[in-house]
Amino acid sequence: MFTLYWYPKCSTCKKAKAWLEAQDVSFDTLDMIQNPPSASQLQAWMTASDLPIRRFFNTSGQKYREMGLKDQVPTFSVAEAAELLATDGMLIKRPLLVKDGQLLAIGFKEMDYEGAIN
Repeated sequence: MFTLYWYPKCSTCKKAKAWLEAQDVSFDTLDMIQNPPSASQLQAWMTASDLPIRRFFNTSGQKYREMGLKDQVPTFSVAEAAELLATDGMLIKRPLLVKDGQLLAIGFKEMDYEGAIN
């Protein structure tokens, strides 16, 4: 089963949800602002992925800028980044596409989603 961690007011999240629906993919949605992924879940995803820690952060978000994270994120360990991200869903890059606990995509690029669902 696929799970889409999303923020309902986010236009990119809406596009991802609409795309999944158009492909007739069965999925659940989780509001990542009200229920952000746990630090342990985020840490597992970061460790399993080849992506840099920075990719898990919503670098264009207001909170990211307010907290001055641009210079801090490169110094974070995976555990430190996961702990911070788990405190506020607005800090997490969205949407996240997950299947059976495994992270398949961060953000929404149609090509990535096509690869993930096939």
